[in-house]
Amino acid sequence: MSLEEKFQKAVEDIKKLKSKPSDQDLLEIYGLFKQATVGDVNTDRPGLLDLKGKAKWDAWNGRKGLAQDKAKELYVAKVQSLIDSLGLQ
Repeated sequence: MSLEEKFQKAVEDIKKLKSKPSDQDLLEIYGLFKQATVGDVNTDRPGLLDLKGKAKWDAWNGRKGLAQDKAKELYVAKVQSLIDSLGLQ
């Protein structure tokens, strides 16, 4: 299975977890997904009152400079660890 196929499978599997991951895990997954699919942050940081938007932006920006293929590998590994701990439906 190619890296892209593993990544796409992980994207689908994350939606099938038995329970919701922690906020920290969700932010990590979000940052890795955005870095893997878009690359480095290409937007301005959200405003002061957009706490959720800022947290997501910071999670993505924290991956700045990470190669997209490496981000996909880390995403797949993180999803697998969540499946191992939370299980699938």
